[in-house]
Amino acid sequence: MRRRSTRHGVLAAAIGFLVACTSGGDGTRDAAVPGRVDLTGGGATFPYPVYTRWFSRWYDSSRVRINYQAIGSGAGVRQLIAGTLDFAATDVPLDTSERRRLAARDVRMIPMVVGGVAVTYHLPDTRGTLRLDGPTLADILLGRITRWNDARLVALNPDLVLPANDLLVVYRADASGTTYIISDYLARVSPAWAAGPGRGKDIAWPVGLGQRGNEGVAGQVKTTPYTLGLVEAVFALQNRLPAARLRNHAGAWVTPQTGNLRAAAAAMLPSIDDTVEFATSINDAPGEQSYPIAALSWLVVPGRGGRDTTAATGVRRFVRWALQNGDTDALALGYAPLPAEMRARLLATLDSTPAPP
Repeated sequence: MRRRSTRHGVLAAAIGFLVACTSGGDGTRDAAVPGRVDLTGGGATFPYPVYTRWFSRWYDSSRVRINYQAIGSGAGVRQLIAGTLDFAATDVPLDTSERRRLAARDVRMIPMVVGGVAVTYHLPDTRGTLRLDGPTLADILLGRITRWNDARLVALNPDLVLPANDLLVVYRADASGTTYIISDYLARVSPAWAAGPGRGKDIAWPVGLGQRGNEGVAGQVKTTPYTLGLVEAVFALQNRLPAARLRNHAGAWVTPQTGNLRAAAAAMLPSIDDTVEFATSINDAPGEQSYPIAALSWLVVPGRGGRDTTAATGVRRFVRWALQNGDTDALALGYAPLPAEMRARLLATLDSTPAPP
């Protein structure tokens, strides 16, 4: 029998389904879409916990079942381009090449939730919460700070007793939105990082140990003392790992709590011109409440083409339902719902978009 792995970020909620229509926002069935269609999606591990919850509730109300493979943002977009998925999930805006290759499918990026990257760590004999600022974090990841009791860490954490042990960095080894989010943040706050590894879903990490998926990084940090890892905040919460307090753009010390994540998105909203996709970074946002390593997470939804034209309609109905009904689940799992103004614009755009041919 084939084993199902729950490691390395490849998690599946695999189910076949009979597509049903939900013309109302509450997810109730009022008409059936003809034919049996299997919706298959894949991509980001960043939002996987909340997507799993939404897919389950969506099935309960509509009898629509969704197969989602948490394989990383990069792999999800590649498989959508290859035509093997009905939709993809990504924490990174599509680049020019990806948009060109998906042009025939008339794709749209729809932000669904706000998340954040936690800087988590394993200091078995240290009590209290670690504090870090952006330049210091960059120097840790550049290999310039190699011990926990480095003078810069001690200066930021005068109330903590930091050990003399070597500091081991754990990072994502696969092409991922998490890597893009953290590298984009570091490029904004550290000229040395911008000139070195730079931004990307898959970068050349100067030091450390790579693991696949947020689960892989969290698992390594949890079992290995004196490590520091970069994971989506929900995975730190689920694994009972601490999250460092980061100094934000305003100079305040904040953690990736839902209120601080939503504050980052709201603070950036006035500067986002694109009211259709909001395809931009919200890292290093202004405001005392804003968590500095925050990100929108998008579904990449084709308007036509792919494995079945009916699937585009089914995906769009799920998106509308999740935007209208998903806040409670997001908050319960540690994600922040979209700001109200952003969600209102998205719903208005969905309602005005013609049905796929």
